[in-house]
Amino acid sequence: MTMAVKKGEWIKVEYIGTFDDGTMFDSTKLNGGNPLKFQAGMGQLINGFDDSVIGKNLNEEYAIRLEPSEAYGEYKEDITQEIPKDQFPKGPELQPGLMLMIMGPQGPMPATIKSIEKDHVVIDLNHPMAGKVLNFKVKIIDTNCEPDPPNTCDCGHDHNHEHGGCC
Repeated sequence: MTMAVKKGEWIKVEYIGTFDDGTMFDSTKLNGGNPLKFQAGMGQLINGFDDSVIGKNLNEEYAIRLEPSEAYGEYKEDITQEIPKDQFPKGPELQPGLMLMIMGPQGPMPATIKSIEKDHVVIDLNHPMAGKVLNFKVKIIDTNCEPDPPNTCDCGHDHNHEHGGCC
């Protein structure tokens, strides 16, 4: 008899994430194909995905469709910030649509250049997936996993290997 996934249990899943038009935005099949390991129902992932695994069984495959409120939230037109051009490092030419990582109150966060004015740059602080409906095909591939040791970086391995700078 299989036991359903419970809140707080460490599990591994495989998934494919797509937009409504079928475009894939993420998958555990990318970047070496490692499954995603997380503690179910503990807020480590977007709410709708995190909540969806509770009650599922080992090897169960299912599909979910998440509205923005269950994922990265609604797109908010008013969360922009003006930053003086001289605060940007020299490097790639600044242009609308360019994604940046900026330091926010809780650490690094993504931002997108919305427009470039004479002496400042307007950045959009919405998450790049805000306002989007997300579809996932999910398979529970392992349950009752051990938490990763403290010297890992969500890759599922200890640090006796190379990542090519991902950590």
